[in-house]
Amino acid sequence: MKTSDFVFDLPEELIAQVPSPERSSSRLLVFDRKSGSISHHVFRDISKFIPAGDLLVLNRSKVIPARMFTITNPPAAPSEVFFIQKLDGNTFSAMVRPGKKFKPASIHKFPENKSLFVHEIMPDGLRVLSIENEPDPLSFFRKHGEMPFPPYITSREAPTERYQTVYAGEEGSVAAPTAGLHFDEPLLQQLHNNGVHIGNVVLHVGIGTFKPVECENIKDHKMHHEDYFIPEELADTYRRVTTAKGKVWACGTTSARTLESVVKLEDDVRTLKSVYGSTDIFITPGYKFKAIDHLITNFHLPGSTLIMLVAAFAGLKATLEIYRIAVEMKYRFYSFGDAMLIL
Repeated sequence: MKTSDFVFDLPEELIAQVPSPERSSSRLLVFDRKSGSISHHVFRDISKFIPAGDLLVLNRSKVIPARMFTITNPPAAPSEVFFIQKLDGNTFSAMVRPGKKFKPASIHKFPENKSLFVHEIMPDGLRVLSIENEPDPLSFFRKHGEMPFPPYITSREAPTERYQTVYAGEEGSVAAPTAGLHFDEPLLQQLHNNGVHIGNVVLHVGIGTFKPVECENIKDHKMHHEDYFIPEELADTYRRVTTAKGKVWACGTTSARTLESVVKLEDDVRTLKSVYGSTDIFITPGYKFKAIDHLITNFHLPGSTLIMLVAAFAGLKATLEIYRIAVEMKYRFYSFGDAMLIL
């Protein structure tokens, strides 16, 4: 298939710059794969769709304040350093802008009058950096960094905590698992009271979220690895629910990718074990899902790996029609936008 098969027209004004006033008050488009029907709701209505005994899986990875800027004297403009991953010792990888300023052996000024050293340029363009007298560079970013809103969110009106799920726990993502941003504590409590099992995975969202599909043949696209963890509690709940013929609802493409990377299917029995790992799974139309039954997700960028996963689950033709209707009805798109539920 071609990347252009997943492109749609999106008016710029539908790219949400701020979240809805309340997390669970965003809009929810519901698509039923069996009937082909589409209906429109408020996100908190999702409690009416998930029955008692089913399992909702959330990604509790926490976003780190990954964006920082160099200190310069006017009129020179500061440069951006975007933390990606801690490496060996006190080094870390980062996206930088503008790249021409970050040549090997160059030195830049950081807050607290610290020096930022450029060690090398990696094959994918990331820089290997270190901060003067900072054995743990991530702690420095926690202290001085900004929440890494995506580049299409140009407004800074939104409180930084709205780019974090209410259940975030283990720090490590450089972008939010955005489908989970719609859940608030009252909604989660209501689901629990309704008898819905709620479990957690951890998948730390990495640079792959920002990497566009630059090849025309989607088979030529290479995904970056992202680290995940399956807790023993989730593995036990997953086994009990699926043994009882309950359904699994993945909140977000990250939860879906994690489960699809780990769940084994033998003689129609789905098994899941507690494990740490890393995945570069790339889910596109033609993929046979084995781990999940329903998907909660946001509306994604044209030609992205995320809309390809959605098309694999809902069907490409149906996905493009859903997106056409969403545009027509002025749903809000991307990280701070509205959501869809695929039954």
